[in-house]
Amino acid sequence: MSTQYNVPFLMSRASTVTALTLAAMGGSLLAPGGTSEAHAASAVAGKALKIAASKKGSPYKYGAVGPHRFDCSGLTLYSYKKAGKRLPRTAQQQYNSSRKISSKSRRVGDLVFFHSRRGVYHVGIYAGKGKIWHSPKRGSWVKLDKIWTKRVKYGRIG
Repeated sequence: MSTQYNVPFLMSRASTVTALTLAAMGGSLLAPGGTSEAHAASAVAGKALKIAASKKGSPYKYGAVGPHRFDCSGLTLYSYKKAGKRLPRTAQQQYNSSRKISSKSRRVGDLVFFHSRRGVYHVGIYAGKGKIWHSPKRGSWVKLDKIWTKRVKYGRIG
């Protein structure tokens, strides 16, 4: 028995799925042969997010940078390093080295910085829909949480 496929239909379906996936991840489409720094940064950020999510349940440990235990900035450092970008060690240093963006401009994979008058005290990776992947505190673990305050700033790596 021979199976026939409508190749143009399948290709258009694949393109639609790819476009929807990219849109959901905050990416953009490129013409064949085209390049874009924004696209490359978005791809790294998306990969970093997936890496952070893959560490779900890993215990918090102050000063830990993985691969099995993390503090907040250790998780972001580890995730971006595995995605191909180097970050400084602490949340404050990561904030200082990131490109500041507005909450309206945030995309999946951007860093979310929690701050007080003294500076940045916590960091996570934006997962969309007001949530972050992070390693919150002693006695906890890497998890997806809703952003619990409006006192956050956003930074983009790339």
